[in-house]
Amino acid sequence: RDAKVELSIYNALGQKVKTLVSGIQSAGAHKVVWDGTNQAGVKVASGVYYYRITSGDFHAIRKMMLLK
Repeated sequence: RDAKVELSIYNALGQKVKTLVSGIQSAGAHKVVWDGTNQAGVKVASGVYYYRITSGDFHAIRKMMLLK
């Protein structure tokens, strides 16, 4: 079923860097690619980042590494 989904990127300090998805999404598999930029379109530094996804009762935070 359709659900509101939010997928955001955070830096190591917990500051939101960019929101990649925010809105209603259909059920099923989806692919999202982060281009390594912040909300203003400026390239961010290499390092550790976290992505947070929420949808209804589901929420998850995972670590990732950005390498240039």
